[in-house]
Amino acid sequence: MIEIDRYEKIWIVVSAVILVLFFSALTVAAFATGIQLPGPVQQVDPRTVATPGVSPFGEPGLRELGPGRYEVYILAQTWQFTPNEIRIPAGSTLTFYLTSKDVQHGFRLEKTNINMMIIPGQVSSLSRAFDEPGTYNFVCQEYCGIGHQAMFGRLIVEP
Repeated sequence: MIEIDRYEKIWIVVSAVILVLFFSALTVAAFATGIQLPGPVQQVDPRTVATPGVSPFGEPGLRELGPGRYEVYILAQTWQFTPNEIRIPAGSTLTFYLTSKDVQHGFRLEKTNINMMIIPGQVSSLSRAFDEPGTYNFVCQEYCGIGHQAMFGRLIVEP
């Protein structure tokens, strides 16, 4: 039988307890706060994604699906989001569809838990309800070249 020093046993137990606490905190955060992972919903050809009639990104923008339900198609390209301003009424649920036609970008919507990568040829999607009126700025948080600092926009939730 292997002899383990008393202090080693204490540190093993403390480490195991910390791992259980971290796993528990992660589980609670994922289910209690509604964390959702952006997932690829479809593949598109980055060379033709911005062509009108070929994909919804040919004419990006906001579309109303029904009362209080919207979707927005956002095309990221060197160094802009199209559209870069979106307006919805408070109490609406908005589904974001994003793709890039050139390089990898990021999308971070301030005051929310929306943060996703935008990869050429892949459409990523997330949904969120917006009950609180205000301005939610979004930025590209993935360095995409020399004009990266100018890549931003805003979501305006109107009362």
